Amino acid sequence: MDGGEPWTVDRFFEGSGTARDIYEAAERMASAIGPMTVRVSRSQVSFRRRRGFAYLWRPGMYVRSVVPLVLSLALPYEIGSPRFKETAHPAPGIWMHHLELMDSSQLDGEVEQWLRQAYEAAG
Repeated sequence: MDGGEPWTVDRFFEGSGTARDIYEAAERMASAIGPMTVRVSRSQVSFRRRRGFAYLWRPGMYVRSVVPLVLSLALPYEIGSPRFKETAHPAPGIWMHHLELMDSSQLDGEVEQWLRQAYEAAG
């Protein structure tokens, strides 16, 4: 693709219907929590308030992976759940929780609760 084209949701998910379906379910879930903006870059789609609270990215764009989409949640504390593939602490007061998503059925009440906590922390 031409590097000069703007990144859109359509462009980001081109060639991956499964990832697009999961994204759409996540976007509906986040929008139901409250007002937010969606930003698309070459590497991720972010949900933002005053700052970003959720990031969706396709691991297959970087490494060989069968996982269509990863949801990364920014929280001011660590959540100890075995559902997270990895939790990183990139900066003081920020914990990034990475959840591999194979399909939209994984976006359940527990994920909605975490998404709400991240939304509230993003002010």
